[in-house]
Amino acid sequence: MRRFSLLFFILALAALVAIGQIRKQDEPARLPDGRSQNEEILKADHERNLKDAGELLRLAEELKIELEKNDRFVLSIGMLKKTEEIEKISKRIRGRMKRY
Repeated sequence: MRRFSLLFFILALAALVAIGQIRKQDEPARLPDGRSQNEEILKADHERNLKDAGELLRLAEELKIELEKNDRFVLSIGMLKKTEEIEKISKRIRGRMKRY
């Protein structure tokens, strides 16, 4: 009987420790000044997305102007590099958006 109560006590103690660990994991991480770490990451990602979207728009407008000027139906190396840069920026934005 004594072994059973000791075993029960150890299991109950282990369960309480596990519950405490679960609660700690559920709490959002905080920065030293008390702000939520996730919120700050989201804000920074938003700022970078806005900056990248502006760059994306600029490159797309430049590409459109170059395409309209071009009377031969041939793409230049510079135009291809712009399309690659546009693709790279859009993937970067999409990657940040998929994270959360």
